[in-house]
Amino acid sequence: MKDSLLFTPGRIGPLTLRNRTIRAAAFEGMCDGNAPTDLLYDYHRSVAAGGVGMTTLAYAAVTRSGLSFPHQLWLRPEIVPGLRRITDAIHAEQAAASVQIGHCGNMSHRSTAGQIPISASTGFNLYSPTVVRGMRQREIAEMAKSFGRSIRLVREAGFDAVEVHAGHGYLISQFLSPYTNRRRDEFGGSLENRMRFMRMCINEVLEEAKDDIAVIVKMNMRDGFKSGMDIDECLEVGRELERLGVHALVLSGGFVSKAPMYVMRGQMPIYSMTHYMKQWWLKYGVRLFGGMMVPAEPFREAYFYEDALRFREALKLPLIYVGGLVSREKIDMVLDSGFEFVAMARALLNEPDFVNRMRDENELRCGCDHVNYCIARMYSREMACHKHMNDLPKPIVKELERNRRKNG
Repeated sequence: MKDSLLFTPGRIGPLTLRNRTIRAAAFEGMCDGNAPTDLLYDYHRSVAAGGVGMTTLAYAAVTRSGLSFPHQLWLRPEIVPGLRRITDAIHAEQAAASVQIGHCGNMSHRSTAGQIPISASTGFNLYSPTVVRGMRQREIAEMAKSFGRSIRLVREAGFDAVEVHAGHGYLISQFLSPYTNRRRDEFGGSLENRMRFMRMCINEVLEEAKDDIAVIVKMNMRDGFKSGMDIDECLEVGRELERLGVHALVLSGGFVSKAPMYVMRGQMPIYSMTHYMKQWWLKYGVRLFGGMMVPAEPFREAYFYEDALRFREALKLPLIYVGGLVSREKIDMVLDSGFEFVAMARALLNEPDFVNRMRDENELRCGCDHVNYCIARMYSREMACHKHMNDLPKPIVKELERNRRKNG
């Protein structure tokens, strides 16, 4: 086998990883009471032991209003000891530890957020569903400071890196996208104005991160639908983030409130998703209309690769490729194309020691079949691979088999 970059060290700002693999910041749903649990500890320790260069906890809200779910991290002083326990375990396995921070904006409910959900503009989010209030200017400045203050907790908890979530239709992305930003002040209109909130957040984060915490930003390459941001505007966002001085970008795409499967690809198993829902009205509403609300997007391995190449040509800073990597062949292809790192989520849920197996075997593919049970389940319970479940109801088994056939 020709020389590969995969198991060579790689650098992100002040941080050097033992190899080029990162456990992507995919929501685990393992945080009862918005705090870390033994389940979250066990999962990230197992991924670190499985050989990954860095594992990323996701998604940590910088304020209570940024929570999407009751089983999601809320970054606050009282959970720091629990987070420190996790980072110590990751470091004991010789891996680096990162945490994704963000704010969900309009993807919440009053009962979870503690207030009416906020966004760039007032409106109604059908996907939550909820009424949404546009942020006042004084709130915008305070929210940016919340991103910066969270870095003090990130450092205290022992993380080596932070990933700021500026994609997927969450709050920063809601300011960036003309689909959700209809403001008429200096935060709306032109792309320069729509980037203003992002710029404020990133500057606060960089100031607090100083020279000992790597700062990564997850961003969209496209929103994934006609009235959202397309690649040309997103390239400008990438150039601005490079100019601001972030250490690396994670290149993704999609909008969870408009084009959710553009992020993950494949079919959403609607029955599996609703099986775990507690609200009867939501359960049956999604079963009736879920196919229209969550249309399928064809899955193919390395599905963001062509768009990501355009960013590689335009930017000089380290780029982290994410999206549909399940084989050593495609991982090497991505690294050989000039990307410094590769990130995986579903592959490492299916097989936490996938990285070690790639090290020990030349030709390898993990067992993930992208039927998306893990994603369907995470809205109500912890993320889990269906291949690790022994008691799935027959309707779920049949649905997953149908999705497997559709994926080819």
